[in-house]
Amino acid sequence: MLGVCYYPEHWDESRWRTDARRMRELGISFVRIGEFAWSRLEPSRGSFTFEWLDRAIDVLHEAGLKVVLGTPTATPPKWLVDECPDIIPYDEQGRPRGFGSRRHYTFSSETWWKESARIVEIVAKRYGTHPGIVGWQTDNEYGCHDTTLSWGPEDLKSFKRWLRLRYQSTDQLNEAWGSVFWSMEMNSFDDVVLPNLTVTEPNPATRLDFWRFHSDQIAAYDKMQCEIIRKHSPGRWITHNFMGFVSDFDHFKVGDNLDLASWDSYPIGFVEKFPFTEEERNRWAETSHPDIAPYHHDLYRAVGKGRFWVMEQQPGPVNWAPWNPVPKPGMVRLWTWEALAHGADVVSYFRWRQAPFAQEQMHAGLNLPGLDEWSPGGKEAMQVSEELAALGALPETSQAPVALVFDYQSYWSTMIQPQGKDFRYEELCFRWYEALRHLGLNVDFVRPGASLDGYPLVVVPCMTEVTEAARAELEKASGVVVIGARTGSRDRNFRIPENLPPGPLGTLTGNRVIQVSSMRPGLSDSVSGAVSGHAIRWREYVETSASVLATFENGDPALTEKGNVLYLACWVDAGLLADVLELATKKADVPTLRVPDTIRIRRRGDLVFAFNYGMEDWTLPEGADPVLGEGVLKPQAVAAWRG
Repeated sequence: MLGVCYYPEHWDESRWRTDARRMRELGISFVRIGEFAWSRLEPSRGSFTFEWLDRAIDVLHEAGLKVVLGTPTATPPKWLVDECPDIIPYDEQGRPRGFGSRRHYTFSSETWWKESARIVEIVAKRYGTHPGIVGWQTDNEYGCHDTTLSWGPEDLKSFKRWLRLRYQSTDQLNEAWGSVFWSMEMNSFDDVVLPNLTVTEPNPATRLDFWRFHSDQIAAYDKMQCEIIRKHSPGRWITHNFMGFVSDFDHFKVGDNLDLASWDSYPIGFVEKFPFTEEERNRWAETSHPDIAPYHHDLYRAVGKGRFWVMEQQPGPVNWAPWNPVPKPGMVRLWTWEALAHGADVVSYFRWRQAPFAQEQMHAGLNLPGLDEWSPGGKEAMQVSEELAALGALPETSQAPVALVFDYQSYWSTMIQPQGKDFRYEELCFRWYEALRHLGLNVDFVRPGASLDGYPLVVVPCMTEVTEAARAELEKASGVVVIGARTGSRDRNFRIPENLPPGPLGTLTGNRVIQVSSMRPGLSDSVSGAVSGHAIRWREYVETSASVLATFENGDPALTEKGNVLYLACWVDAGLLADVLELATKKADVPTLRVPDTIRIRRRGDLVFAFNYGMEDWTLPEGADPVLGEGVLKPQAVAAWRG
């Protein structure tokens, strides 16, 4: 259940057999290679040097390792960029983003698609039936480094083509975009311009379509690679390694192409990426926040239709965040076990050996740079390997009691029109997830419109556009449903619904939102009734025919109930959110186990895992007989018991 990322092209060939042997000694079973090797595979057009990769795969296979081969499209070589400059992406200011790092391509370039298909087919034909190859990774980290959106001439050309297919006529386009506003009407699709470099904000409907367009391109590009691989490599699975807190494209649509999802887990680095307070950042600097990695494990398990890997697990300090502390002793082991507890098939560490050169030389590996000597993270990986051997096969993951409906388009919509500077969709979903985990609950992520059967509790933190499929599933849900603010606030064309928000859910909730208020930091509105606390950031003014469970200070509805549906008309502080979700779990008859904010619980089959992110001991629940760890959970420790 353990893997590693390896770059044979970075090391003298005399090291390969020793590396492979030591991987097996560590308990490694899977090795990912090749995802950045285009320049070594094809140093110039049509001149291929596969022999080194042939030998590397053979060495790993002969050592008993299973190889995951990456397509090398994340790093087009210099000769290709020089020959085909139209593949280069552009930033929002209209400046080219050139060669010298990675992901220097736009998904809009027809030339890039042809070149990608060409190299993927050549690699898949050569290695598709090699007995050492068990799976494939397409490209590497779509969207990383803000590379989902591009604003160049190729993007404009492709965007116009996408719009013609979507709208058929400029009359429909102008109607959908509300182009009569500010005289933005167009007489031809050739009149379309990119939604950047405008005097003030571009049309939000145009921006949403531009985001949809790029998201669709990524899914289609990935599908192209998958189809080629499946043609030439039957019986092997395909994945893609997604990133944390990257919501610029719809990962569910890419997941439709794949056999399983994977993601790259850098819990400490993501503390700096997420909009935590400075106090929170300092508190979690050396352990990460207890919900960052689990949030993504559960999300990508959903993207992978029940199956996921951690393709890159942080093994020590990284190099790319503003600050890069050393993880506290025990955290690499804890993160590994936590991924497995959330259902990961494999946890693969990045990387085998720390590189002493280039951009990632400050990024730790399982080995120290240039040496056959375990790093601190490597020693913790070895401990996990020994513990896995002793514990035996882990049980299957079962459906959680809670479904969290997660919608990528709601991220785009609220980025385009936040209305309040600090309204951040990802942060909202994360805080709801955090509150559920404080109650000791397993959580499944669910895409909008997917089945909600069997979930006693369903939470929808925000869903700006409610599709017909999403509405139907929410209406069919037999469990308690909690719906958050801004849900149903826009239709597919980014218009306010004629019946006012929550639009298609107006009858289900019994509510109409008349107006909204975004609140500056430091302002709040108290809420009291069945729950109590404060509304912050966002507050809605609601007319309702539903029962009112809690009100704002002026007596307006804050929390309503109609049948099995609760509607929360605000962004709430931590105390109020805890009250609302605890009330919902009681109504849903879902058992909870409230844990300290440094402790997390996760159930996998009949195994219950506990993780300690804090500085104090925690005693396991009464009757817990550990099969892993001890009855008193030390800081940065893991325990598991049957239950």
